[in-house]
Amino acid sequence: MPDAGPTAVLPLRPLTVGELIDSAVLLLRDHARVLVPIALVLTVLEQLLLHPLRLAAGVEPPGYLPDINGLTAYWFLLAVGAATEAMIIALLGNLSARAAGTVLLEPSGRVRRRRLLHPEGARFAVTALVALLAGAIMFAAALAMPAWLIGFALLGSAVPAIVLDRVGPLRGLVRSAALALRSVGRAGAVRLLGYLVWWIVRVGLAVGTVSGLGSVGLLDPDWKVPVSLAVWAAVNSVAYPAIACLDAVIYLETRIRTEGLDIVIARARQSGRPLVTPIAGHR
Repeated sequence: MPDAGPTAVLPLRPLTVGELIDSAVLLLRDHARVLVPIALVLTVLEQLLLHPLRLAAGVEPPGYLPDINGLTAYWFLLAVGAATEAMIIALLGNLSARAAGTVLLEPSGRVRRRRLLHPEGARFAVTALVALLAGAIMFAAALAMPAWLIGFALLGSAVPAIVLDRVGPLRGLVRSAALALRSVGRAGAVRLLGYLVWWIVRVGLAVGTVSGLGSVGLLDPDWKVPVSLAVWAAVNSVAYPAIACLDAVIYLETRIRTEGLDIVIARARQSGRPLVTPIAGHR
């Protein structure tokens, strides 16, 4: 795998699906010291929130498969899980979008940790509002199960839009849906594919780790629940930032593909004209 860097993360050209996923992984690797610890705090809170709902639904760790007699409670559990996922990914999307935008615009260096966390121009409050809206949308969509696919596909660019385009929350949601549907829904489909890939990885690692420890006698049954919570939190602390990085890469690549953003940036680099806010003003 090539070294993470401005060109490797997002070249100024349209990318294949495989290149988009690779670019997201490179972006995550380059900023893992910021993204993963923050994600871990959020995923621990998520697991603590979901634990009583899992008890109510009668599901057992580590797979949390449904009980035929508790499908209503399980459905509610899935809806809450969909909402928390959406909110965490949106919050992390603020950092991943700023990182991707800055790396794209400043090929001479990386984003320093303190700079990425600096509140100036970060729009943390607006991001929190969009995260709440995204959570509410995904909760409602998950209750109508097939609508989850549509909701998840359309929401990926909302936070990158408010961070990099400097638009308001509602405009960000509308813009996200518009970008997701361009090129016959390419951006939305890639986001769903990325989620599927990481869902398989998450389930495999979490279930495999806990079941493996139990099968060799290294996990006391009394510790199965807390260990499962810890493993799921650890796995999600990598998966959620990876999806957030994919959202940032998809957003910028879609603008390159459909709006000529690469031409704007290339001309700015050649002329030496500063871009005051990342990617702003070309909509």
